[in-house]
Amino acid sequence: MEKTIDESKQGENLVLENKEGNTRKLFIESYGCAMNFSDSEIVASILSNQGFNTTQNLEDADLVLVNTCSIRDKAEQTVRKRLEKYNKVKKKVNPNMKVGVLGCMAERLKSKFLEEEKIVDLVVGPDAYKDLPNLLAEVEDGRDAINVILSKEETYGDISPVRLNTNGVTAFVSITRGCDNMCTFCVVPFTRGRERSRDPQSIIEEINDLYNKGYKEITLLGQNVDSYLWYGGGLKKDFEKATDFQKATATNFAKLLELCAEAQPKMRIRFSTSNPQDMTLDVVETMAKYENICNYIHLPVQSGSDRILKKMNRQHTRQEYMELIDNIKRILPECTISQDMITGFPTETEEDHQDTLSLMQYVKYAFGYMFAYSERPGTMAERKLEDDVPLEVKKRRLQEVIDLQLEHSLEKTQSFIGKTVEVLIEKEAKKGDQDWSGRNSQNLLCVFPKENYKVGDFVNVKITRVTKTTLIGEPLGLSANN
Repeated sequence: MEKTIDESKQGENLVLENKEGNTRKLFIESYGCAMNFSDSEIVASILSNQGFNTTQNLEDADLVLVNTCSIRDKAEQTVRKRLEKYNKVKKKVNPNMKVGVLGCMAERLKSKFLEEEKIVDLVVGPDAYKDLPNLLAEVEDGRDAINVILSKEETYGDISPVRLNTNGVTAFVSITRGCDNMCTFCVVPFTRGRERSRDPQSIIEEINDLYNKGYKEITLLGQNVDSYLWYGGGLKKDFEKATDFQKATATNFAKLLELCAEAQPKMRIRFSTSNPQDMTLDVVETMAKYENICNYIHLPVQSGSDRILKKMNRQHTRQEYMELIDNIKRILPECTISQDMITGFPTETEEDHQDTLSLMQYVKYAFGYMFAYSERPGTMAERKLEDDVPLEVKKRRLQEVIDLQLEHSLEKTQSFIGKTVEVLIEKEAKKGDQDWSGRNSQNLLCVFPKENYKVGDFVNVKITRVTKTTLIGEPLGLSANN
Protein backbone atom coordinates (compact mmCIF):
# COMPACT_ATOMS: atom_id res chain seq x y z
CA MET A 1 0.00 0.00 0.00
CA GLU A 2 1.23 3.46 -0.82
CA LYS A 3 0.06 6.63 0.79
CA THR A 4 0.35 9.98 -0.86
CA ILE A 5 0.31 12.77 1.72
CA ASP A 6 -0.91 16.16 0.51
CA GLU A 7 0.89 18.50 2.95
CA SER A 8 -1.38 21.44 2.04
CA LYS A 9 -4.43 19.61 3.41
CA GLN A 10 -3.02 18.33 6.72
CA GLY A 11 -5.18 19.34 9.68
CA GLU A 12 -7.94 20.67 7.46
CA ASN A 13 -11.08 21.46 9.44
CA LEU A 14 -14.05 20.09 7.53
CA VAL A 15 -17.22 22.10 7.05
CA LEU A 16 -20.52 21.28 5.40
CA GLU A 17 -23.85 22.96 4.90
CA ASN A 18 -25.94 23.11 8.07
CA LYS A 19 -28.88 20.71 8.25
CA GLU A 20 -32.04 22.31 9.57
CA GLY A 21 -33.05 20.98 12.96
CA ASN A 22 -29.55 19.81 13.95
CA THR A 23 -28.53 21.35 17.26
CA ARG A 24 -25.22 19.70 18.15
CA LYS A 25 -21.87 20.89 16.83
CA LEU A 26 -19.08 18.76 15.35
CA PHE A 27 -15.46 19.85 14.84
CA ILE A 28 -13.51 17.36 12.67
CA GLU A 29 -9.90 17.54 11.49
CA SER A 30 -8.14 15.14 9.12
CA TYR A 31 -4.51 14.08 8.72
CA GLY A 32 -2.79 11.66 6.36
CA CYS A 33 -3.69 10.38 2.93
CA ALA A 34 -6.67 10.96 0.65
CA MET A 35 -8.42 7.90 2.07
CA ASN A 36 -8.62 9.59 5.50
CA PHE A 37 -10.16 12.74 4.01
CA SER A 38 -12.65 10.56 2.13
CA ASP A 39 -13.47 8.69 5.35
CA SER A 40 -14.14 12.00 7.13
CA GLU A 41 -16.87 12.70 4.57
CA ILE A 42 -18.47 9.36 5.48
CA VAL A 43 -18.27 10.20 9.20
CA ALA A 44 -19.84 13.64 8.59
CA SER A 45 -22.71 11.98 6.71
CA ILE A 46 -23.38 9.51 9.55
CA LEU A 47 -23.24 12.23 12.24
CA SER A 48 -25.40 14.64 10.25
CA ASN A 49 -28.18 12.09 10.70
CA GLN A 50 -27.46 12.11 14.45
CA GLY A 51 -28.15 15.83 14.88
CA PHE A 52 -24.66 17.27 14.26
CA ASN A 53 -23.77 20.28 12.14
CA THR A 54 -20.10 21.12 11.62
CA THR A 55 -18.39 24.14 13.13
CA GLN A 56 -15.03 25.81 12.51
CA ASN A 57 -14.92 27.06 16.09
CA LEU A 58 -13.27 24.45 18.33
CA GLU A 59 -14.54 26.09 21.53
CA ASP A 60 -18.20 25.66 20.48
CA ALA A 61 -17.98 21.96 19.62
CA ASP A 62 -19.97 19.28 21.42
CA LEU A 63 -17.87 16.63 19.71
CA VAL A 64 -14.28 16.95 18.44
CA LEU A 65 -12.91 14.23 16.14
CA VAL A 66 -9.46 13.90 14.62
CA ASN A 67 -8.99 11.44 11.75
CA THR A 68 -5.47 10.12 12.13
CA CYS A 69 -2.57 8.63 10.18
CA SER A 70 0.17 6.25 11.32
CA ILE A 71 2.28 6.21 8.17
CA ARG A 72 4.94 8.58 9.53
CA ASP A 73 6.07 9.58 13.00
CA LYS A 74 5.60 13.27 12.12
CA ALA A 75 1.88 12.69 11.50
CA GLU A 76 1.44 11.00 14.89
CA GLN A 77 3.31 13.76 16.73
CA THR A 78 1.13 16.41 15.07
CA VAL A 79 -2.04 14.59 16.15
CA ARG A 80 -0.76 14.30 19.73
CA LYS A 81 -0.22 18.07 19.85
CA ARG A 82 -3.77 18.61 18.57
CA LEU A 83 -5.16 16.28 21.25
CA GLU A 84 -3.33 18.33 23.90
CA LYS A 85 -4.95 21.46 22.46
CA TYR A 86 -8.43 19.89 22.49
CA ASN A 87 -8.02 18.85 26.12
CA LYS A 88 -6.92 22.34 27.19
CA VAL A 89 -10.08 23.76 25.61
CA LYS A 90 -12.12 21.00 27.28
CA LYS A 91 -10.71 21.79 30.73
CA LYS A 92 -10.79 25.59 30.53
CA VAL A 93 -13.65 26.49 28.15
CA ASN A 94 -16.04 23.64 27.35
CA PRO A 95 -16.06 20.84 29.96
CA ASN A 96 -18.95 19.04 28.21
CA MET A 97 -16.93 18.60 25.01
CA LYS A 98 -16.23 15.00 23.97
CA VAL A 99 -13.01 14.14 22.13
CA GLY A 100 -12.53 11.19 19.80
CA VAL A 101 -9.81 9.66 17.64
CA LEU A 102 -10.64 8.05 14.30
CA GLY A 103 -8.57 6.14 11.76
CA CYS A 104 -5.25 4.34 11.80
CA MET A 105 -3.84 5.70 15.09
CA ALA A 106 -7.11 4.72 16.76
CA GLU A 107 -6.51 1.05 15.99
CA ARG A 108 -2.82 1.14 16.88
CA LEU A 109 -2.93 3.18 20.12
CA LYS A 110 -6.41 2.40 21.45
CA SER A 111 -5.51 1.39 25.01
CA LYS A 112 -2.84 4.08 25.33
CA PHE A 113 -5.29 6.86 24.45
CA LEU A 114 -8.20 5.63 26.57
CA GLU A 115 -6.70 3.87 29.59
CA GLU A 116 -3.11 5.06 30.09
CA GLU A 117 -3.13 8.68 28.95
CA LYS A 118 -6.91 9.27 29.33
CA ILE A 119 -6.84 11.99 26.68
CA VAL A 120 -9.90 10.89 24.68
CA ASP A 121 -13.44 9.68 25.32
CA LEU A 122 -13.90 7.77 22.08
CA VAL A 123 -11.72 5.59 19.84
CA VAL A 124 -13.10 4.44 16.49
CA GLY A 125 -11.24 2.37 13.89
CA PRO A 126 -11.58 2.72 10.11
CA ASP A 127 -14.20 -0.05 9.77
CA ALA A 128 -16.43 1.01 12.70
CA TYR A 129 -17.83 4.40 11.64
CA LYS A 130 -21.39 3.06 11.35
CA ASP A 131 -21.16 2.26 15.06
CA LEU A 132 -20.62 5.94 15.96
CA PRO A 133 -24.23 6.53 17.15
CA ASN A 134 -23.93 3.64 19.65
CA LEU A 135 -20.46 4.71 20.76
CA LEU A 136 -21.63 8.30 21.32
CA ALA A 137 -24.49 7.02 23.47
CA GLU A 138 -21.91 5.17 25.61
CA VAL A 139 -19.84 8.33 26.00
CA GLU A 140 -22.88 10.42 26.89
CA ASP A 141 -23.66 7.91 29.64
CA GLY A 142 -20.23 8.60 31.12
CA ARG A 143 -18.34 5.60 29.76
CA ASP A 144 -15.35 5.48 27.44
CA ALA A 145 -16.22 3.93 24.08
CA ILE A 146 -14.12 1.91 21.68
CA ASN A 147 -14.62 -0.04 18.47
CA VAL A 148 -11.55 -0.85 16.40
CA ILE A 149 -12.73 -4.20 15.03
CA LEU A 150 -11.56 -4.71 11.46
CA SER A 151 -14.27 -5.92 9.09
CA LYS A 152 -14.18 -8.46 6.27
CA GLU A 153 -17.13 -6.81 4.50
CA GLU A 154 -17.37 -3.10 5.33
CA THR A 155 -16.85 -0.79 2.32
CA TYR A 156 -19.37 1.99 3.23
CA GLY A 157 -20.87 1.52 -0.23
CA ASP A 158 -24.31 2.35 1.14
CA ILE A 159 -23.24 5.66 2.72
CA SER A 160 -23.52 8.75 0.53
CA PRO A 161 -20.52 10.88 1.61
CA VAL A 162 -21.09 14.52 2.49
CA ARG A 163 -18.60 16.44 0.32
CA LEU A 164 -16.55 18.57 2.70
CA ASN A 165 -14.64 21.76 1.84
CA THR A 166 -15.17 20.86 -1.81
CA ASN A 167 -14.46 23.03 -4.83
CA GLY A 168 -17.54 21.42 -6.42
CA VAL A 169 -15.36 20.22 -9.30
CA THR A 170 -13.24 17.26 -8.12
CA ALA A 171 -14.16 14.44 -5.75
CA PHE A 172 -12.82 11.17 -4.36
CA VAL A 173 -14.80 7.96 -4.85
CA SER A 174 -13.66 5.09 -2.63
CA ILE A 175 -13.58 1.68 -4.38
CA THR A 176 -11.58 -0.57 -2.04
CA ARG A 177 -10.60 -0.75 1.62
CA GLY A 178 -7.70 -2.51 3.32
CA CYS A 179 -4.55 -4.01 1.84
CA ASP A 180 -3.14 -7.53 1.43
CA ASN A 181 0.39 -6.44 0.51
CA MET A 182 2.49 -6.90 3.63
CA CYS A 183 5.23 -4.37 2.87
CA THR A 184 7.53 -4.50 5.88
CA PHE A 185 7.63 -0.70 6.35
CA CYS A 186 3.83 -0.22 6.35
CA VAL A 187 1.20 -0.30 9.11
CA VAL A 188 -1.86 -0.27 6.83
CA PRO A 189 -2.65 -4.04 6.75
CA PHE A 190 -2.73 -3.93 10.56
CA THR A 191 -4.78 -0.71 10.88
CA ARG A 192 -7.18 -1.06 7.91
CA GLY A 193 -7.44 -4.82 7.56
CA ARG A 194 -7.66 -7.16 4.59
CA GLU A 195 -8.55 -6.08 1.08
CA ARG A 196 -12.19 -5.92 0.01
CA SER A 197 -13.90 -4.18 -2.89
CA ARG A 198 -17.05 -2.16 -3.22
CA ASP A 199 -20.02 -3.14 -5.42
CA PRO A 200 -19.44 -1.55 -8.87
CA GLN A 201 -23.10 -0.58 -9.12
CA SER A 202 -22.83 1.63 -6.02
CA ILE A 203 -19.64 3.19 -7.44
CA ILE A 204 -21.37 4.06 -10.74
CA GLU A 205 -24.38 5.45 -8.85
CA GLU A 206 -22.08 7.72 -6.82
CA ILE A 207 -20.29 8.91 -9.97
CA ASN A 208 -23.61 9.64 -11.72
CA ASP A 209 -24.79 11.57 -8.67
CA LEU A 210 -21.58 13.63 -8.64
CA TYR A 211 -21.95 14.42 -12.35
CA ASN A 212 -25.55 15.54 -11.81
CA LYS A 213 -24.30 17.84 -9.03
CA GLY A 214 -21.83 19.49 -11.41
CA TYR A 215 -18.60 17.65 -10.62
CA LYS A 216 -16.18 17.33 -13.55
CA GLU A 217 -13.51 14.93 -12.26
CA ILE A 218 -13.37 11.97 -9.91
CA THR A 219 -10.47 10.00 -8.45
CA LEU A 220 -11.11 6.32 -7.78
CA LEU A 221 -9.49 5.75 -4.41
CA GLY A 222 -8.08 2.75 -2.63
CA GLN A 223 -5.01 1.50 -0.81
CA ASN A 224 -4.32 -0.55 -3.94
CA VAL A 225 -6.82 0.14 -6.73
CA ASP A 226 -5.32 -2.33 -9.22
CA SER A 227 -6.31 -5.24 -7.01
CA TYR A 228 -10.00 -4.19 -7.12
CA LEU A 229 -12.07 -7.36 -7.55
CA TRP A 230 -15.82 -7.60 -7.06
CA TYR A 231 -17.35 -11.06 -7.19
CA GLY A 232 -20.39 -10.43 -5.01
CA GLY A 233 -18.66 -9.32 -1.81
CA GLY A 234 -16.02 -10.69 0.54
CA LEU A 235 -12.27 -10.57 0.84
CA LYS A 236 -10.08 -10.64 -2.25
CA LYS A 237 -8.04 -13.49 -0.77
CA ASP A 238 -11.21 -15.65 -0.72
CA PHE A 239 -11.82 -15.27 -4.47
CA GLU A 240 -10.34 -18.72 -5.07
CA LYS A 241 -13.27 -20.16 -3.06
CA ALA A 242 -15.88 -18.35 -5.22
CA THR A 243 -18.30 -20.28 -7.42
CA ASP A 244 -17.67 -20.69 -11.14
CA PHE A 245 -20.51 -18.24 -11.81
CA GLN A 246 -19.00 -15.65 -9.44
CA LYS A 247 -15.60 -16.01 -11.11
CA ALA A 248 -17.11 -15.71 -14.61
CA THR A 249 -19.04 -12.54 -13.74
CA ALA A 250 -16.40 -10.85 -11.54
CA THR A 251 -15.39 -7.23 -12.16
CA ASN A 252 -11.67 -6.41 -12.07
CA PHE A 253 -10.13 -2.93 -12.06
CA ALA A 254 -9.79 -2.66 -15.86
CA LYS A 255 -13.50 -3.47 -16.22
CA LEU A 256 -14.45 -1.01 -13.47
CA LEU A 257 -12.44 1.74 -15.21
CA GLU A 258 -14.32 0.99 -18.43
CA LEU A 259 -17.69 1.14 -16.66
CA CYS A 260 -16.81 4.49 -15.07
CA ALA A 261 -15.50 5.99 -18.33
CA GLU A 262 -18.61 4.94 -20.25
CA ALA A 263 -21.03 6.02 -17.50
CA GLN A 264 -19.94 9.67 -17.81
CA PRO A 265 -17.89 10.32 -20.98
CA LYS A 266 -17.54 14.06 -20.16
CA MET A 267 -16.11 13.38 -16.72
CA ARG A 268 -12.40 13.01 -16.10
CA ILE A 269 -11.38 9.76 -14.36
CA ARG A 270 -8.24 9.42 -12.24
CA PHE A 271 -7.19 6.69 -9.81
CA SER A 272 -4.79 6.26 -6.90
CA THR A 273 -2.82 4.35 -5.74
CA SER A 274 -1.36 1.60 -7.93
CA ASN A 275 0.98 -1.19 -6.88
CA PRO A 276 3.48 -2.38 -9.52
CA GLN A 277 2.93 -6.10 -8.91
CA ASP A 278 -0.85 -5.72 -9.31
CA MET A 279 -1.01 -3.35 -12.27
CA THR A 280 -1.93 -5.34 -15.37
CA LEU A 281 -1.65 -4.25 -18.99
CA ASP A 282 -5.43 -4.41 -19.50
CA VAL A 283 -5.63 -1.39 -17.17
CA VAL A 284 -3.16 0.56 -19.33
CA GLU A 285 -4.98 -0.53 -22.50
CA THR A 286 -8.29 0.65 -21.03
CA MET A 287 -6.69 4.02 -20.25
CA ALA A 288 -5.60 4.29 -23.89
CA LYS A 289 -9.09 3.41 -25.12
CA TYR A 290 -10.96 6.21 -23.31
CA GLU A 291 -10.08 9.89 -23.66
CA ASN A 292 -11.68 10.78 -20.33
CA ILE A 293 -9.31 8.53 -18.35
CA CYS A 294 -6.37 10.77 -17.46
CA ASN A 295 -2.85 10.05 -18.73
CA TYR A 296 -1.29 9.79 -15.30
CA ILE A 297 -0.21 6.88 -13.10
CA HIS A 298 1.17 7.10 -9.57
CA LEU A 299 3.38 4.00 -9.47
CA PRO A 300 5.40 3.82 -6.22
CA VAL A 301 8.58 1.76 -6.27
CA GLN A 302 10.23 2.76 -2.92
CA SER A 303 13.72 1.60 -3.99
CA GLY A 304 15.67 0.77 -7.13
CA SER A 305 17.62 -2.03 -5.44
CA ASP A 306 16.44 -5.64 -5.72
CA ARG A 307 18.02 -6.43 -2.36
CA ILE A 308 16.09 -3.64 -0.61
CA LEU A 309 12.87 -4.43 -2.50
CA LYS A 310 13.10 -7.96 -1.11
CA LYS A 311 13.65 -6.70 2.45
CA MET A 312 10.64 -4.40 1.98
CA ASN A 313 8.62 -7.45 0.84
CA ARG A 314 7.74 -5.69 -2.40
CA GLN A 315 6.36 -8.36 -4.71
CA HIS A 316 8.29 -7.26 -7.78
CA THR A 317 11.88 -6.87 -8.95
CA ARG A 318 13.62 -3.87 -10.45
CA GLN A 319 13.50 -5.54 -13.89
CA GLU A 320 9.77 -6.30 -13.64
CA TYR A 321 9.12 -2.68 -12.68
CA MET A 322 11.17 -1.41 -15.63
CA GLU A 323 9.28 -3.72 -18.01
CA LEU A 324 5.99 -2.32 -16.70
CA ILE A 325 7.29 1.23 -17.28
CA ASP A 326 8.32 0.26 -20.84
CA ASN A 327 4.83 -1.10 -21.54
CA ILE A 328 3.13 1.99 -20.14
CA LYS A 329 5.29 4.25 -22.32
CA ARG A 330 4.62 2.04 -25.36
CA ILE A 331 0.83 1.96 -24.92
CA LEU A 332 0.46 5.48 -23.48
CA PRO A 333 3.32 7.66 -24.80
CA GLU A 334 1.79 10.84 -23.30
CA CYS A 335 1.38 9.34 -19.81
CA THR A 336 3.22 10.88 -16.85
CA ILE A 337 4.37 8.67 -14.00
CA SER A 338 5.08 9.69 -10.40
CA GLN A 339 6.82 7.82 -7.58
CA ASP A 340 7.13 7.19 -3.86
CA MET A 341 10.71 6.67 -2.66
CA ILE A 342 12.20 5.79 0.72
CA THR A 343 15.87 6.46 1.48
CA GLY A 344 17.83 4.83 4.29
CA PHE A 345 15.74 1.66 4.67
CA PRO A 346 17.50 -0.78 7.06
CA THR A 347 20.76 -2.19 5.62
CA GLU A 348 20.67 0.17 2.59
CA THR A 349 24.19 0.62 1.21
CA GLU A 350 25.62 3.24 -1.13
CA GLU A 351 25.30 0.68 -3.95
CA ASP A 352 21.58 0.25 -3.16
CA HIS A 353 21.16 4.02 -3.15
CA GLN A 354 22.90 4.30 -6.54
CA ASP A 355 20.48 1.66 -7.86
CA THR A 356 17.62 3.95 -6.84
CA LEU A 357 19.18 6.93 -8.61
CA SER A 358 19.81 4.89 -11.77
CA LEU A 359 16.19 3.67 -11.80
CA MET A 360 15.05 7.28 -11.54
CA GLN A 361 17.28 8.12 -14.52
CA TYR A 362 15.67 5.27 -16.47
CA VAL A 363 12.06 6.25 -15.73
CA LYS A 364 12.36 10.06 -15.45
CA TYR A 365 9.33 10.57 -13.22
CA ALA A 366 7.25 13.74 -13.53
CA PHE A 367 7.26 14.21 -9.76
CA GLY A 368 7.42 12.18 -6.58
CA TYR A 369 6.86 11.80 -2.85
CA MET A 370 10.21 11.16 -1.18
CA PHE A 371 10.97 10.40 2.47
CA ALA A 372 13.78 9.27 4.71
CA TYR A 373 12.87 5.97 6.36
CA SER A 374 10.96 6.36 9.61
CA GLU A 375 10.54 3.21 11.68
CA ARG A 376 6.85 2.61 12.47
CA PRO A 377 5.80 0.63 15.56
CA GLY A 378 3.98 -2.60 14.75
CA THR A 379 5.48 -3.10 11.30
CA MET A 380 7.52 -6.14 10.28
CA ALA A 381 10.54 -3.90 9.68
CA GLU A 382 10.35 -2.59 13.25
CA ARG A 383 10.11 -6.14 14.60
CA LYS A 384 12.78 -7.78 12.44
CA LEU A 385 15.16 -5.16 11.00
CA GLU A 386 17.54 -2.85 12.84
CA ASP A 387 17.16 0.82 11.82
CA ASP A 388 20.89 0.96 11.14
CA VAL A 389 21.35 3.75 8.58
CA PRO A 390 22.48 6.94 10.35
CA LEU A 391 20.06 9.87 10.13
CA GLU A 392 22.61 12.13 8.41
CA VAL A 393 23.13 9.45 5.73
CA LYS A 394 19.37 9.07 5.24
CA LYS A 395 19.03 12.83 4.84
CA ARG A 396 21.93 13.12 2.42
CA ARG A 397 20.56 10.32 0.24
CA LEU A 398 17.10 11.86 0.41
CA GLN A 399 18.48 15.19 -0.79
CA GLU A 400 20.21 13.48 -3.71
CA VAL A 401 16.92 11.80 -4.67
CA ILE A 402 15.04 15.11 -4.39
CA ASP A 403 17.66 16.99 -6.45
CA LEU A 404 17.52 14.40 -9.23
CA GLN A 405 13.73 14.42 -9.18
CA LEU A 406 13.65 18.20 -9.54
CA GLU A 407 15.89 17.90 -12.63
CA HIS A 408 13.48 15.39 -14.16
CA SER A 409 10.44 17.44 -13.14
CA LEU A 410 11.82 20.44 -15.01
CA GLU A 411 12.56 18.27 -18.07
CA LYS A 412 8.94 17.10 -18.00
CA THR A 413 7.36 20.54 -17.68
CA GLN A 414 9.70 21.97 -20.35
CA SER A 415 8.46 19.30 -22.78
CA PHE A 416 5.06 21.03 -22.73
CA ILE A 417 6.32 24.45 -23.89
CA GLY A 418 4.54 25.37 -27.12
CA LYS A 419 1.92 22.65 -26.68
CA THR A 420 -1.81 23.17 -26.06
CA VAL A 421 -3.28 21.25 -23.12
CA GLU A 422 -6.78 20.91 -21.73
CA VAL A 423 -6.98 22.24 -18.17
CA LEU A 424 -9.85 21.80 -15.70
CA ILE A 425 -10.12 24.97 -13.58
CA GLU A 426 -10.18 24.01 -9.90
CA LYS A 427 -9.49 27.22 -7.99
CA GLU A 428 -7.82 30.60 -7.93
CA ALA A 429 -4.02 30.47 -8.31
CA LYS A 430 -2.04 30.84 -5.06
CA LYS A 431 0.06 33.77 -6.28
CA GLY A 432 -2.38 36.54 -7.13
CA ASP A 433 -6.08 36.74 -7.89
CA GLN A 434 -5.69 37.35 -11.64
CA ASP A 435 -5.04 33.71 -12.58
CA TRP A 436 -6.85 30.39 -12.47
CA SER A 437 -5.21 27.14 -11.36
CA GLY A 438 -6.02 23.64 -12.56
CA ARG A 439 -4.46 20.42 -13.84
CA ASN A 440 -4.05 18.85 -17.23
CA SER A 441 -4.64 15.18 -18.01
CA GLN A 442 -1.07 14.40 -16.90
CA ASN A 443 -1.79 15.79 -13.41
CA LEU A 444 0.55 18.77 -13.86
CA LEU A 445 -0.47 22.08 -12.31
CA CYS A 446 -1.30 24.76 -14.87
CA VAL A 447 -1.81 28.50 -14.26
CA PHE A 448 -3.30 30.99 -16.75
CA PRO A 449 -5.14 34.37 -16.80
CA LYS A 450 -8.75 34.30 -15.60
CA GLU A 451 -10.34 36.29 -18.45
CA ASN A 452 -14.02 35.22 -18.57
CA TYR A 453 -13.57 31.60 -17.52
CA LYS A 454 -14.90 30.09 -14.30
CA VAL A 455 -14.21 27.22 -11.90
CA GLY A 456 -15.30 23.95 -13.51
CA ASP A 457 -14.54 25.00 -17.10
CA PHE A 458 -12.34 22.84 -19.35
CA VAL A 459 -10.03 25.32 -21.11
CA ASN A 460 -7.49 24.81 -23.89
CA VAL A 461 -4.27 26.50 -22.74
CA LYS A 462 -1.11 27.10 -24.80
CA ILE A 463 1.94 26.65 -22.58
CA THR A 464 4.42 29.52 -22.92
CA ARG A 465 6.74 29.01 -19.93
CA VAL A 466 7.22 26.65 -16.99
CA THR A 467 8.76 26.13 -13.56
CA LYS A 468 9.86 22.77 -12.12
CA THR A 469 6.30 22.10 -10.96
CA THR A 470 3.97 24.36 -12.94
CA LEU A 471 2.89 25.00 -16.52
CA ILE A 472 2.11 28.65 -17.32
CA GLY A 473 0.15 29.62 -20.40
CA GLU A 474 -2.48 31.59 -22.27
CA PRO A 475 -6.09 30.43 -22.65
CA LEU A 476 -7.26 29.75 -26.21
CA GLY A 477 -10.92 29.00 -25.46
CA LEU A 478 -13.19 26.36 -23.98
CA SER A 479 -12.44 22.76 -24.97
CA ALA A 480 -15.00 20.44 -26.56
CA ASN A 481 -15.41 18.70 -23.19
CA ASN A 482 -17.66 21.41 -21.71
